[in-house]
Amino acid sequence: MQETNNKMGTQPVASLILTMSLPAMFSMLIQSLYNIVDSIFVARYSADAFAAVSLAFPIQTLMIAVGVGTGVGINSLISRRLGEQNYDEANSAATHGIFLAVVSWAVCAVLGFFLSRPFFALFSAQNPALIDLGAAYTQIVTVFSAGVFVEIAIEKTLQATGNMIFPMLFQLTGAIANIILDPIFIFGLLPGMEPMGTAGAAIATVIGQLLALVFALAVLFGKKHAVRVSFRGFKPRARIIKNIYAVGFPSIVMQSITSVLNVGLNAILMGFSQAAMSVLGAYYKLQSFVFMPIFGITHGTMPVMGYNYGAGNRQRLGEALRVATGFAMAIMIVGTALFWIFPEQLLGFFESTPEMVAIGVPALRIISVSFVVAAADIMFSTLFQATGMGVYSLVVSVMRQLAIILPAAWIFSRLWGLGAFWFAFPVSELAALCASFAFYQRLKREKLQFMAPRQEQPKAAP
Repeated sequence: MQETNNKMGTQPVASLILTMSLPAMFSMLIQSLYNIVDSIFVARYSADAFAAVSLAFPIQTLMIAVGVGTGVGINSLISRRLGEQNYDEANSAATHGIFLAVVSWAVCAVLGFFLSRPFFALFSAQNPALIDLGAAYTQIVTVFSAGVFVEIAIEKTLQATGNMIFPMLFQLTGAIANIILDPIFIFGLLPGMEPMGTAGAAIATVIGQLLALVFALAVLFGKKHAVRVSFRGFKPRARIIKNIYAVGFPSIVMQSITSVLNVGLNAILMGFSQAAMSVLGAYYKLQSFVFMPIFGITHGTMPVMGYNYGAGNRQRLGEALRVATGFAMAIMIVGTALFWIFPEQLLGFFESTPEMVAIGVPALRIISVSFVVAAADIMFSTLFQATGMGVYSLVVSVMRQLAIILPAAWIFSRLWGLGAFWFAFPVSELAALCASFAFYQRLKREKLQFMAPRQEQPKAAP
C-alpha cells in the first residue's frame, strides 16, 4: 500500500480540523452526559451518596489523567513518525502504548483496592456512611479499570492516524450502556434486585467501559489501519517508552493536577460547609459539558499539528493553532452565556438545597468568566504537546491548576470569605495565558523558524 498524500498534510486546515474534531467532540459530549447522569441519579439516591461520588471525583480524574496522558504521548509520537514516514517506529509506538496501558491498569487496581477507604476517612471521619459509600464506589471503578486505560490507548492510536469515527463509536458504546444501566443498578429496578446506590453506579460505569474496550479491541485487531499492533516477539524498549513519556508524562502530571487541585479545594471548602463542597462537585460535572468539546477539538487538532510538524510544514502548523483556537473560543462563549443565564437551573439537576443555590449561583457566574481564556490556554498546550515540548504544557498547567489557583483560593477565602474563593479560577487562567504566549514565542524562535518541509518520499506502509 502506497501513501503519497496524507490528508493531514494536504486538506484545507479548517475543514480538516472540523471533520476530525466533530466525532471526538460528539463522543466527549456523550461522555459528559453520562458523567452528569451518574451524579443526578446518585444525588436522588441520597445526599451522602452525591457527596461520596463528588469526593471520588479526584481519584477518577487521576485515572483518566494517566490513561489520557499516556495516550497523548502515544498520539504525538505516532503522528510525528507518520509525518516522517517512519512506519516501523509508528508501529512500535502503538504496540508499546497497549503494553503501558495494561501496566497502568494493574497499578491502579492495587492502589484503589487498598487505599480507597483511608482516602475517604481523610474527609469524612465523622460520617461512616459516607466512607462506606465512597469506598465501595472507588474500589469498583479502580479494580475494574482496564476499560479506561486500554481503550484510551486504542483511541489515541487510531486518532493519530486520522481515524476519528471509531474512537467516537467506542465512547458512545460505553456512554449509552452506562446511561441505561445507571438507574437499574442504583435503584434496583429489576425484579428481585436490591438498590445498590453508589456501588450500582460504579458497576454500571465499569460495564460500559469494558463493553467499549471489547469493541475497541475488535476494531484494532480486526481491521487494517495505518499502524499495526503486534506482540509477536515484543520486548519493551526503553527508547520508545522514553519517547512516549517525553510528552505523555508532562500530560499525565498536567491532568493529575486537576485531581490534586480538587482535593485541595475541597480541603479549603471543608472550613465552610458540605454544601460548598457539593457546589464544587456540581461545577466540575457541569463544566465538563463546556470543556469536553474543547478536548474533542484537541483530539482532532493534535494529529494535524504533529503530522505537519514532523513534515516540516510551519505554515499549516500555525494555521492549525489559529483555527482550533477560534473554534474553541466560540464554544466557550456559549458555555459562559449558559452559566450566566441559567445557573440556578443547572444546579437544580443535582437536587440542590437552598444553601447550595445561594452559594452556587454566584460561583458559576464568576468561574465562567475564565472559560474563553482557558480555551486559548488549552490550545497552546496542544501545540506544545504536538511538537514534543510537553514540559511547556506541564508548566502552564501547573500554573493554571495548582501553583496559582490553590494559593489564591486559600488567600481570597481567608481575606474576603467564601464568595471570593471562586475568583481564583479566572485569576489563574489569565496568568497561564501570559505564560503560554511567552512559551509560544520561545518555541517559534528556537524551533519553528528553522523548520523546512521534508520532501515526500513514498514508502510502502506495512
